[in-house]
Amino acid sequence: MGKVQAQANMSLDGYVAKQDNTIGRLFDWLQNGEVAMPTSAGDFTLHLTPQSSEHMRRWVSSLGALVCGRTLFDVAGGWQGRHTLDVPVVVVTHRIPQDWVDAHPDAPFSFVTDGVEAAIARAQELAGDAVVAVTGGTIARQCLELGLLDEVAIDLVPVVMGAGNRPFFGELSSDDVLLGNPTVCVQGDRVTHLVFPVLR
Repeated sequence: MGKVQAQANMSLDGYVAKQDNTIGRLFDWLQNGEVAMPTSAGDFTLHLTPQSSEHMRRWVSSLGALVCGRTLFDVAGGWQGRHTLDVPVVVVTHRIPQDWVDAHPDAPFSFVTDGVEAAIARAQELAGDAVVAVTGGTIARQCLELGLLDEVAIDLVPVVMGAGNRPFFGELSSDDVLLGNPTVCVQGDRVTHLVFPVLR
């Protein structure tokens, strides 16, 4: 099985979205460079610095599946049935959005109603030896607390938001979790790409 990696664009004070779920300046770095990089789904083109484009290419090529929660799925409108990264998506939910499923019969989306562990297992089936990326702080926190995460990947943006819908992981139910020193540290323009191993 491939690694399970929590991933987020994050402000210096730990937020991944504003209180209304908009992203503010967190994704500005995706359009501030000279290297054109079409997304895997071909829905738009990124413009990255050489450093960020190389990091992004490596990361995207390693992905096999995404896991997200229902809130992110709803905010994104289900990505119209095809995620920008063009990989299968596993959605953790209490209720399957049957109308959406019926409207997108060929979408590579799975809806898992029996918890985060089952969702990760399903994503690993789909991903094989590739990385399973976990997006959305609530799901990432549950994975961290259940010992399911191997890495935490942060695109750290030098902005202080002051407030947001919550810090990425939110409030842990246990003591603080110490991560290892970063195995990746790439400086882009107004973003630092970091990958931390989860110590076990």
